[in-house]
Amino acid sequence: MSDQTELNARLSAFFARRAASIVPGASNALAARIAQDVGFEAVYVTGAGVTNSYLGTPDIGLITLTELAQHVATIRDACTVPLIVDADTGFGNAINVGRTVKVLERAGASAIQLEDQDFPKKCGHFTGKSIIPSAEMVMKIRAAVDARGNENFQIIARTDAIACNGIEDALERAHAYVEAGADVTFVEAPTSLEDMARIAKDIPVPQIVNLVAGGMTPMSDTARLREMGFSVVLYANAALQAAMRAMQEVLSHLHANGSLAGAEDLLVDFRERQRLVGKPWYDEQEQRYALPKADASAKEKGKGNGANGAHPTL
Repeated sequence: MSDQTELNARLSAFFARRAASIVPGASNALAARIAQDVGFEAVYVTGAGVTNSYLGTPDIGLITLTELAQHVATIRDACTVPLIVDADTGFGNAINVGRTVKVLERAGASAIQLEDQDFPKKCGHFTGKSIIPSAEMVMKIRAAVDARGNENFQIIARTDAIACNGIEDALERAHAYVEAGADVTFVEAPTSLEDMARIAKDIPVPQIVNLVAGGMTPMSDTARLREMGFSVVLYANAALQAAMRAMQEVLSHLHANGSLAGAEDLLVDFRERQRLVGKPWYDEQEQRYALPKADASAKEKGKGNGANGAHPTL
């Protein structure tokens, strides 16, 4: 099997465990490397996080497919765990969704999340959301299923209907999306533990619950969510929110005091920073491909020949 095929199979099995496994969000390659380094089995490429960190704007549908695919490819190169990619509304209609699946699968995604909001979409925990008709979303899911190149590439159907029409419509939509071929569903922003339990119990495929600090869904511990039957507990922007707070604290200290004295505990040290970005591996590669000493000496002697060290015959 190819590496990507193996990652897809791993993610499919990961969802099937229904163990309320925590998946952190990553807005860039560094966050993904850190998530893998501390032991997480999968990473969620957060649309809100990419928008916040790359564009410096809110999650209101401003990111493009090209920008997202570039981030996915970069993150894929930086870590070896499966990637669940937030593709918002699929960047258009059912035809666009088909292309979105192909582009993100090629970039290294093992799953794509599509939501039934109207465009421009908003963060799932914002007010003022609107949704498309269920029948239109069904066609988007069918297009996504038809477009995927690997059967273990997971199609995740998210509905934001609770905020617009209530829990009953959200459950009806989730069932319709499963019938259309969704492998996993994600009923966003339930506002009570009772609704969360209904979601996990009533829908036959694996479920995602998204816990947002300060958001609409009650924070709950993993054991309780496992008892409910959720497959994944998503903390989409915990790392980003922590990084933003740390940047505020360190830069405020630097601005007020003119130095980092007293703020050392807020920083990773230089050695740990280099470890997290894989410098020891690059050092090994540098040694592996270094010229033998005799060749290096000959190259050094040749630098004086020709203009600017160019080959003397040119």
